[in-house]
Amino acid sequence: MQTFIFGHRNPDADSVCASIALSYLMNEEGYNTIPKVLSHIDTQTKYILKYFKVKEPEYLNDTKVKIRDIKYNKKAYINENESIFNTFNFMQKENITAVPLVNENKELKGFITLKEIAKYLIGGNKNYVDTTYDHIIESINGIGLLEFDHEIKGNVMVASYQAKTLQEEIKLTSDDILIVGDRYKVLEYAIESKIKLIVLTGNHELPSKLFKKAEKNKVNVILSKDTSLETVNKVILSNQIKSINPNLKPVTIDHKAYRSDFISMASKEGYANYPVVNSKNECLGLIKVTDTDSYTKQQVIMVDHNSLSQSAIGIEEAEIIEIIDHHNLSGLGISVPINFRSRPVGSTCTIIYSMFQEKNIDIPYEIAGLMLSAILSDTLVLKSPTTTEEDISVANKLAKLTKLDLNKFGYDLIKVASSIKGLSVNDVINQDFKSYNVGNHELGIAQIMTMDFNEIEPIMPDYVAKLNELQMGNFICVVLFITDVYKNGSYVIYNTESEKLIQDAFNLKEIKEGIYIPNLVSRKIQMLPALLEVIEKKV
Repeated sequence: MQTFIFGHRNPDADSVCASIALSYLMNEEGYNTIPKVLSHIDTQTKYILKYFKVKEPEYLNDTKVKIRDIKYNKKAYINENESIFNTFNFMQKENITAVPLVNENKELKGFITLKEIAKYLIGGNKNYVDTTYDHIIESINGIGLLEFDHEIKGNVMVASYQAKTLQEEIKLTSDDILIVGDRYKVLEYAIESKIKLIVLTGNHELPSKLFKKAEKNKVNVILSKDTSLETVNKVILSNQIKSINPNLKPVTIDHKAYRSDFISMASKEGYANYPVVNSKNECLGLIKVTDTDSYTKQQVIMVDHNSLSQSAIGIEEAEIIEIIDHHNLSGLGISVPINFRSRPVGSTCTIIYSMFQEKNIDIPYEIAGLMLSAILSDTLVLKSPTTTEEDISVANKLAKLTKLDLNKFGYDLIKVASSIKGLSVNDVINQDFKSYNVGNHELGIAQIMTMDFNEIEPIMPDYVAKLNELQMGNFICVVLFITDVYKNGSYVIYNTESEKLIQDAFNLKEIKEGIYIPNLVSRKIQMLPALLEVIEKKV
């Protein structure tokens, strides 16, 4: 089974590069992993991937359990031209009370239940069949004697009359099917009338003279070991299953639909069985409501985050097998033990570098480049307060591997990330936005790196309005930090109601929108702890 590796919902360089690097490492060990991203990649990360010629990870919408993850019956469908007899036996074999009907291309054409089959057998027309020669043989467990027509259509009758009465009162035609025992006068009349089919019952043989005449007149003949009465009751089972009033527009469920949505739908519809289809209306099987308790969870590895609120939609339905992170721990609520590697370093890729060393696996140029980029980005070229000696050591080793000038390349990355030209207010705020649970509320912190605060300042009221709009949800505070790496500080814009909170958190004598706070650059060890301390006292 494939394991997805991804970072938080607003992927930055460390999140994306860590996913790719870890996936490479694990695949070298023989695992089957795929790096993913949970939303669009920012400008800096795009630059890094392009620089090192690495393909962008594919987008992962969610990790919720889907119908395709449920262990439903993937063999439970039958061709609409199959006989009632074969359909019933198939349903018994598969232990199902309903079955989807499909054509030769597996397209869903209808849906039949045991209840409908029972209704037909009790009150259906037993005097006509529209079937095939082979289906009749299967239904009555007969033996084919003469076959001239594959398709058999006609009125069914049992020869209960005397031969003379039959000849005088009933005109047989090619639209008739006669079920008869060793009544040779009747057989002769039926053959001379060139009827569609004779079913000779009681395990009797057709005399040579009549055989030759039947062959000449192209009359189909099947032998049955049963009595005429037993045979007629079985012949009706040879009819095509589609002939007994199937539901032509059944309620279906797409194989990509969510399990939770299916449970809700099934509760409203009230049926026990549903055909599973794809976008082409091809039938993939049958799902019972009782099947929903048996499913396979998507295996995932979380990097650069450990908070479920920052992770994939539906993460609570996935199987988290490992977490690698460098942030503060949140309440995960995981019910089973997992591999958890957390270190107080400046970048997740610093941790992953140590894993390469532990496994004694060589780091190729492009992976080394991604990891170096992530470390430089997350530590603001090794100048952030989060930077450790280990980050510096690993960055220098990776710079040596890639033959890159650490400082020049680092500042190129910051320069790429700092441009906000062409971005809307919403784009800027959501570029790197994270939410944190605080009691029954949330704290929202957005951070961007830019030297272009002069482009933000004239439209600052638009930013305040957007933050006020966000705060109207479940947020107790929403704040945007515009970090200037060269000045080594941040400008702060916040929702209006949080003015006193911001002032208290950063011990400011005066407070206003867009205030500059020197030496404030790290969300993890400066911004977040200061805000949490004040908020926790408040709530």
